[in-house]
Amino acid sequence: MVKHIILWTLKDEFSNTEKQEIKNNIKAGLEGLLGVVPGLTEIKVNINPLPTSNVDLMLNSSFESFEALKSYAHHPAHVDVADNLVRPYTALRSCIDFEV
Repeated sequence: MVKHIILWTLKDEFSNTEKQEIKNNIKAGLEGLLGVVPGLTEIKVNINPLPTSNVDLMLNSSFESFEALKSYAHHPAHVDVADNLVRPYTALRSCIDFEV
């Protein structure tokens, strides 16, 4: 199994109300990929970090294999979510992938 974890910081130009809507949309879009992307076994987006956090949201996902993770990166449904719901709104992205 492979874990794929991403932390994002949203752009400063958005109000708190806009940021909450953006986070809700990202969560719905990414979690909606379960059952659509082959090899994706688990996906959870946390959009309510504690005040001690220095990022706005986190993706925690699991894949059957490293090959499944590589396929996910290019899957049309994932690309659509990333291009329309994530990338336009995020300023910083950190990622870690590892085998479990």
